[in-house]
Amino acid sequence: MEWIFILLIVGFLVWRMMPAKGVRSISTEDLKEMLNNKAIQFIDVRTPNEFKGRHIKEFKNIPLNILKPQLESLDKSKETVVICQSGMRSSQAAKILKNAGFMNVLNVAGGMSAWRG
Repeated sequence: MEWIFILLIVGFLVWRMMPAKGVRSISTEDLKEMLNNKAIQFIDVRTPNEFKGRHIKEFKNIPLNILKPQLESLDKSKETVVICQSGMRSSQAAKILKNAGFMNVLNVAGGMSAWRG
């Protein structure tokens, strides 16, 4: 009986971390090539302290916990790139954006931990 409960928990966690349908993952190398494109909106969903410690200047800090109320300030038609520390929170943010009707959402795989810029 315990193994069924454990299996359910693991299944739920895997399901929560799966990218939303239509969200692509990009590498930090791909990101470097995109940073000069002013038509893209870049969102860093880490906490303000994490962002203050180290960030990519093109990114706007909108922490994951306040992303939903900030959706109206973003352009749904623009390509949107999200990043966090490891890629987990940005994956959740990408789901939120996609479910809110954002057309083109990209998640940076590995997040700031993988960034060498």
